[in-house]
Amino acid sequence: MGYSSSVYKSAEDRLAQKRLNAQKQADARREEIYKRIPRARELEREIAGCGTAAVRTVLRGGDVVEEMTKLKEKNLTLQSELKMLLREAGYSEDVLEPRYSCPKCSDSGYVEINGRTVMCGCMKQQLAACACEEINRIVPLTLSTFESFKVDRYSKNTDPKTGIAPYYHMEKIYKYCRAYTQNFTPTSKSILMKGATGLGKTHLSLAIANEVIRRGYGVMYVSAPELVIRLERERFSRGEDNNDLLEMLTGCDLLIVDDLGTENHSAFTDSQVYTIFNSRFLSRKPVIISTNLTMAEMERDYSSRFVSRINGAAQKLDFLGEDFRIGMRNKQ
Repeated sequence: MGYSSSVYKSAEDRLAQKRLNAQKQADARREEIYKRIPRARELEREIAGCGTAAVRTVLRGGDVVEEMTKLKEKNLTLQSELKMLLREAGYSEDVLEPRYSCPKCSDSGYVEINGRTVMCGCMKQQLAACACEEINRIVPLTLSTFESFKVDRYSKNTDPKTGIAPYYHMEKIYKYCRAYTQNFTPTSKSILMKGATGLGKTHLSLAIANEVIRRGYGVMYVSAPELVIRLERERFSRGEDNNDLLEMLTGCDLLIVDDLGTENHSAFTDSQVYTIFNSRFLSRKPVIISTNLTMAEMERDYSSRFVSRINGAAQKLDFLGEDFRIGMRNKQ
């Protein structure tokens, strides 16, 4: 899954904290039980002593099998007595063990399956949650869902300029975007959302992000102006975040670049933006681009090569209608 290293670190840190909390709580229960049942402390020490004795037996040599058999029998007897004491005091037999939030991996994030170490489901959930939070720091995903996207705000009247009724056209785009999330894979087709300001491009791109993250894929959202600023900052610095930025841009399962064309242009940033997109197109990794520019304006501001790559790799969605935000302001 194409998450950034910062997302992985956040997820691993959270699981590590859960694991530590479970162990601290187990230690607190152990001290409580030791006060009520002093013999429990002695039994645990003797059980631990059996383990130490087993190591010494192996190192010392001699009749290892016979010694190990005796130690095993003693260990089982001690454990049986401890469990009996716990039951009699009203505790469960495993009360001294840490109670991890995920019993499959003991909050480590990874499990062994057929001799292979694989990511546990709880780690995948933490990654998705951290990815959502990372995007939410920029824009609230909770406000940009398919459920909150209202197609009925578009006019059903035919536009004399285009000969198209925005409502029915946008309904098709809405359905396309929903189907896109349901069938999403890290090799899905890219999308180019074109149209004037206030027609729902950002809303639908973030609605896609919402659903794709829920399905466990890594998503990065960035506005074009922010992308350019970060690329320029990387150019003049040598921090660890540099590689992290490129990793996120080229390695995430889905990259969303909003408001392409509103950024400041320079030869350096334009070439970098092209390189990032081209790299993803060549590796068949999807990009969702939203822009107010026409194809002719994109060719003017970038290059014919840039537009050619987008034409060949992306599904073009033309957003129609009137800026609904203007209507909302007029009603206020």
